[in-house]
Amino acid sequence: MVSKVNLRRRQLLLGSVAAGIAGAGAATVHDGELGAPSQTIRGSVPWKEGTADAPPGATGSGYTYFTPAEATFIEAALARLIPNDPVGPGAVEANVPFFLDRQLAGPFGRGDHYYLGGPWPKGTPEQGYQSRFSPAQLYRAAIAAIDQYVTANLGAATFSKLAAADQDKLLKGLESGDVKLEGGVDAKSFFAMLLQNTKEGYFSDPIYGGNKDMGAWKMIGFPGAHYNYTDWVTRHGEAVPFPPVGFKGRPGWTET
Repeated sequence: MVSKVNLRRRQLLLGSVAAGIAGAGAATVHDGELGAPSQTIRGSVPWKEGTADAPPGATGSGYTYFTPAEATFIEAALARLIPNDPVGPGAVEANVPFFLDRQLAGPFGRGDHYYLGGPWPKGTPEQGYQSRFSPAQLYRAAIAAIDQYVTANLGAATFSKLAAADQDKLLKGLESGDVKLEGGVDAKSFFAMLLQNTKEGYFSDPIYGGNKDMGAWKMIGFPGAHYNYTDWVTRHGEAVPFPPVGFKGRPGWTET
């Protein structure tokens, strides 16, 4: 319950700020004049079943954002970042390239949550992402610059044509920043984003297009989006004996 006392106290604090800005002679703020009138809220917040937004899942097949050349690079690079082996699926097998494509074609790719205005001096690691490129623009510029670097320095047409060992060496050079790319692309920033996005797609809920068949969750024993785990909160170190389930359930799954 929000009391009238608390609402009036909030109005008093806001009124004090306004008075401080306006200086001497500011008018007195009376109850109800600043913002909405005072009121007491009793009972539960108004709620209607079924009004929550559904997760914005990935749809369709094939690539929406990546060009064929970009898709070839992504598939080759992700196969080196998380290779396929008997322990668990690789990034390509887990459909992470598709996850990345859909993310870059949407709000993340546009940089909706980033400030992209100038100036653009080189920032510190503590300042986070610092670039004039949106994520989608960074991927596009970086992939072209990497293939250009490969052609000029490594004797192959594209990154995907390199031997696996040479691909690993180049990726490490991007990670360290020792590889310098053309086109205003910071190699270290691109690699950091690529690796982070790869991990996100690998372990995300399958509704977003990656983690195909919940293979990554099965590998680490994560049960996924069950209703709750209250019976297991205090049982540290014990494996939860539930098969994984995503936001959309799983084959043969029914709610009980």
